Amino acid sequence: QVHLVESGGGLVQAGGSPTLSCAASGNILDFNYMCWYRLVPGKRREWVADIASPGVREYAESVKGRFTISRDTAKNTVYQQMNSLKPEDTAVYYCNAVVTSLTNRLYNYWGQGTQVTVSS
Repeated sequence: QVHLVESGGGLVQAGGSPTLSCAASGNILDFNYMCWYRLVPGKRREWVADIASPGVREYAESVKGRFTISRDTAKNTVYQQMNSLKPEDTAVYYCNAVVTSLTNRLYNYWGQGTQVTVSS
């Protein structure tokens, strides 16, 4: 079982640069991926970014060049630096961990989410 706890959301002005954090129980280097998703009411959950165990990072086109995913393996924490925020970035942001168990089963774990509201 992996527990994820997000923090860092809140009300931000357009153009702001908050950083979200996701603290994980367990060694994040043992996880296949750690990801950020976001959810807007009435819309489908959107994948935002991920960082694979070897450190490769990928981003959705909507955030590429503005968001940066990083990690601190000593703290088992993943971050998402969000720059140049736009009102359309308003969403609940969720941290996700993809983990392969010792029995080779794939598991998805989710945090509770943190609200980011961007005011224009």
